[in-house]
Amino acid sequence: MKKNQLVSVLLLGVFFQFSCQKKQSDNSNNSNKSLTENVNLKPATLDSIDFKKEIDGKEVNLYWIKNKNIQAAFTNYGGRLVSLLVKNKNNEFIDVVVGFKSIKDYQNSTEKYFGATIGRVGNRIAKGKFSLNGKNYSIPVNNGENALHGGTKGYEDVVWNAEKINDQTLVFTYVSPDMEMGFPGNLKVKVTYSVTTDNEVKMEYEATTDKTTIVNLTNHAFFNLNGEGSGTILNHLVQFNAKEYTPVDKGLIPTGKIEAVAGTPFDFVTPHTIGERIKTKNVQLENGGGYDHNFVLNNKKRNGMAHVGSITGDLSGVVMNVYTEEPGFQFYSGNFMQGKNTFKSGAKDDYRTAFALETQHFPDAPNQPNFPSITLEPKTVYHTVSVYKFSEKP
Repeated sequence: MKKNQLVSVLLLGVFFQFSCQKKQSDNSNNSNKSLTENVNLKPATLDSIDFKKEIDGKEVNLYWIKNKNIQAAFTNYGGRLVSLLVKNKNNEFIDVVVGFKSIKDYQNSTEKYFGATIGRVGNRIAKGKFSLNGKNYSIPVNNGENALHGGTKGYEDVVWNAEKINDQTLVFTYVSPDMEMGFPGNLKVKVTYSVTTDNEVKMEYEATTDKTTIVNLTNHAFFNLNGEGSGTILNHLVQFNAKEYTPVDKGLIPTGKIEAVAGTPFDFVTPHTIGERIKTKNVQLENGGGYDHNFVLNNKKRNGMAHVGSITGDLSGVVMNVYTEEPGFQFYSGNFMQGKNTFKSGAKDDYRTAFALETQHFPDAPNQPNFPSITLEPKTVYHTVSVYKFSEKP
């Protein structure tokens, strides 16, 4: 090869190497930019004017409770958690609860339960029917042939009385009249939401009745620990202290069995991402369209509460540990989200961009004699506490 040709080849090689390195660098920068944009989403600003409305003759408003590490916004329409700001690994606030920017949006949503306080009975009752003391009761069905979250007008659709006790504490109360949605007894309900100095959102539920009835209260917040509008939750890392779960039929009603999670995609005793096994060929995943199942908690206690486990946002580093006095929890992977609603950030509620984790008694408990009872008698008090505790993974 001639000298001039050799020089040309060498120069072309150097140019090619430089171009490749630049391209790799550009790709890396673009990747980092994308990551940074996802992690540092600016939380949407809420305007209290958009939450002022009269519904069923009662005034609706927006309420904030907060401390230096947590800021939570609620509305008394449905006792809803609208926004939850916690700090990510960069010590910046992100909104980890999806929701809407106005009452109108909540009323028009194709999904009724975003952030709502759920009752009188959370989860499903088969065919909307149950019996107490030999008397049969019927709840309006709203989920195929079954009743879900209290029937066609559950507590997500009522206006609660609200009292802000202090900057950290908000109390919702509601009197559910006898036979509302077919449930017996005048039920007086009190739910106290508070934020603590230990980076916790505490939920305390109380209820009394004048007739034998059934009660199973919970909160239905939808979470994305990378921040609302950041995309899929399938890469969130999950660990649950649950060795058993309750399998369901195609209508998501428990079969009555309590089965081990070992050897199934429901085994989160050791950490797995939500999406790691969600497409596995499995009858239960097919029935639920993904994860939409009740898990049975082990008997490990922390200050009287079982540790449900933890979920970690893969981009934000936000870790949510959950504790409860309840015997179980429903884990839902956003299988029915369809992109039909616009969140307060401007993002759509796209498929599997949020998850729910509802502490609870088991679904269809009144019709399942081997499940823990949800019967409440007069002169007794329903009382249960659950906690979402947040931290940042370095």
